[in-house]
Amino acid sequence: MDWERQSRWMLLTRVWATEQGGAGVGGGVAARTSVGAVGFTDDMVITHWDPPRECTVKHLGKLVRGTGTFTITPRARAGFGGGGGCTFTWGEDVVPPLGRVGVLGWRVVRPAFEVMMRVSLRRLVREVEG
Repeated sequence: MDWERQSRWMLLTRVWATEQGGAGVGGGVAARTSVGAVGFTDDMVITHWDPPRECTVKHLGKLVRGTGTFTITPRARAGFGGGGGCTFTWGEDVVPPLGRVGVLGWRVVRPAFEVMMRVSLRRLVREVEG
């Protein structure tokens, strides 16, 4: 995991390793998402570590709580004996803050969040293919 490099493709976000250099179970990661001075920092701890296949983090903040998992799955190219690249899957199981207010707020924020994620993932594809 190259946490700092994630900053190159995550829109409006700077990512860095904290505890244990961001490696192994118990390692730490932080991500600061902001526009100007307005933003928040998402502190995380690694709860599952199986490089290069999978990494799960637990979000520790008051605003972002839950888990996120990055998985890399090799793809075999039929008839060519491999070399088919891989599939990157990023899953999040996030619990909105503030109970019902947070659930309602998520309905308002979700469309903008989804656009931000689509843009970020397109940037990731360019980063990987470039």
